[in-house]
Amino acid sequence: MHLFYCELKTKTIKKNRVNVVTLGCSKNLVDSEVLMAQLRANNYEVKHEEGDAPIVVINTCGFIDNAKQESIDTILRYVEAKKNGEIDKVYVTGCLSQRYKPELEREIPQVDGYFGTRDMPRLLKTLKADYKHELVGERLLTTPNHYAYVKISEGCDRKCSFCAIPLMRGGHISVPMDKLVTQAQGLVKQGVKEIMLIAQDLTYYGLDMYGKRNVAELIHKLADVDGLDWIRLHYAFPSGFPMDIIDAIKEHPNVCNYLDMPLQHVSDNVLKAMRRGITKEKSTRLVETIREKVPGIAMRTTFLVGYPGETEKDFEQLVSWIQEMKFDRLGVFTYSHEEDTHAHKAVDDVSAEVKKMRAKILMDAQREISQELNKKKVGKTLKVLFDRKEGEYFVGRTEYDSPEVDNEVHVKADNDTYVRVGDFANIKITSAEEYDLFGKPVK
Repeated sequence: MHLFYCELKTKTIKKNRVNVVTLGCSKNLVDSEVLMAQLRANNYEVKHEEGDAPIVVINTCGFIDNAKQESIDTILRYVEAKKNGEIDKVYVTGCLSQRYKPELEREIPQVDGYFGTRDMPRLLKTLKADYKHELVGERLLTTPNHYAYVKISEGCDRKCSFCAIPLMRGGHISVPMDKLVTQAQGLVKQGVKEIMLIAQDLTYYGLDMYGKRNVAELIHKLADVDGLDWIRLHYAFPSGFPMDIIDAIKEHPNVCNYLDMPLQHVSDNVLKAMRRGITKEKSTRLVETIREKVPGIAMRTTFLVGYPGETEKDFEQLVSWIQEMKFDRLGVFTYSHEEDTHAHKAVDDVSAEVKKMRAKILMDAQREISQELNKKKVGKTLKVLFDRKEGEYFVGRTEYDSPEVDNEVHVKADNDTYVRVGDFANIKITSAEEYDLFGKPVK
């Protein structure tokens, strides 16, 4: 009888374990962290992308073809594990599930439940967990303890022709400012030193709630949070960009001299077709003005190549502009022909091979620019926040670099190296490569 009781108890504990798998962007990661906090408050043991938990929740991405395929492959992998008896339940949530739920239910019926981007209470109820409103803003961090992403709004009201995000995330909804400040204070208490403000469109923040673009005021309030060393801004829309954001960056030393602004293209023909609401001339003037106001600011951007109707002349104009503007950081996407978007009405007339080639040309051009800019840092002493130890090196970032997507600083881990993961140190840069800096601590 005693042995039977122990066996039942063990089995019950095991069934209260969930593995959350996150695909896609940092906004998805925040959603997973919130879900994990809710589950933990309901006495679940929660892991992120690890362990042999009997319940798996896959938070999917549906942004472009490659992301959709990765999400589908991940679902199929866990469905196979369920078939083999390795796990008991598979649930799917996130963007892919929001957009293609009927098709997924038909094609992969072995999944135990599909949920959309705003279905967390329903997902929790299915898991026999209560949605605890008092936990709003609380998360179980999946990032290193010293940095975290803070999502300041959900959804998007922009009408970019190529983007399916509004179909999956809905319209723009700002998070109240006081909740964001409270969230930041809570993160600092957990040991967070750097936050990345993220949104589908950072510059739209506040319009729905306060009747005006209010990012600058939010930055002022967050900059006053004790113990918050770095605040970083991501995904600022260029059209109608509120310049008081730049004033806020200048005013506060704990707001990084860094701005992520996806520009997507520079050809007026392509920009008009994309419905971006901006021209090459305005883009150039905006970048130059930002750099004039904040000398030394690092600007990160992304471009989309292979949009329907993008000619060789359009693309050459983009390459020339990149070489002229010399962005500090740059990413490239190839166009994905998405159903129900405005661009889907057009003919996807740029071949996959040409898209891939154009993306490579852009990144080759950026590699040269990055190497040139990095070499100018040799001999300088920079403040570095260390993220991890990897092999023989401590690896960190300057205020000009965001995690995972930007340059890194490598410091040899030896007896003379006095740095710690999660801490800042002043590092003198001794050498530079295309995307990496190497240095030694200044004693």
